[in-house]
Amino acid sequence: MNTSNKKSKNISEAKGEFNAQAFLDSAGVARKVKEFKKAEVVYSQGDASKSVMYLQEGGVKLSVVSESGKEAVVAILGPGDFFGEGCLAGQSIRMGTATAITPTIVLVIEKSEMFKVLHEQHALSDLFITFMLARNIRIEEDLVDQLFNSSEKRLARTLLLLARYGKDDQPHGVLPKVSQEMLAEMVGTTRSRVNFFMNKFRKLGFIKYNGGLQINTSLLSVVLHE
Repeated sequence: MNTSNKKSKNISEAKGEFNAQAFLDSAGVARKVKEFKKAEVVYSQGDASKSVMYLQEGGVKLSVVSESGKEAVVAILGPGDFFGEGCLAGQSIRMGTATAITPTIVLVIEKSEMFKVLHEQHALSDLFITFMLARNIRIEEDLVDQLFNSSEKRLARTLLLLARYGKDDQPHGVLPKVSQEMLAEMVGTTRSRVNFFMNKFRKLGFIKYNGGLQINTSLLSVVLHE
């Protein structure tokens, strides 16, 4: 096996997981690692869309601002998530803003390089396709959630998603530092309603504050309750 094939193989380790460092080591100038401080902007709405990002460590908030200046939080991402992939579908500018919510490390892959590796490296291609399918399902679920569920259920579901509930390969239970204002934007309700339900969840033992917000999987009962 030649050196190039060895590098390609090393990008996929046990269970077919994407090894970002091996990928970076096998790469040229078209991909690089960037570090961002908390609250630092990764890219802004309206910026040129030329690369795809892979979140290695930390957390990122995706948001959009309307013409009237109102901000809406679209998603909170964690390690293992891709973002900025709109450039692959022909988007010439960023449709939203990505902001680090904790100290964050991002692997930046130039658009042309991303197309190349998606064709050449099956481990990354499989991971990317799985992520995109999961994101599409999440968007559909979010729409149904907004149309049919109460703000209490929507908040419970949002907290479980932020805590990485259901992702066996990710640590879950402790949330990144997300303000009640941000939660209100994600849920589509007011901060006072979020505060009311958070206090209710705490009294019922669904959540607790212990050096950070911890989510008990029993919170799922709120989502499943008819």
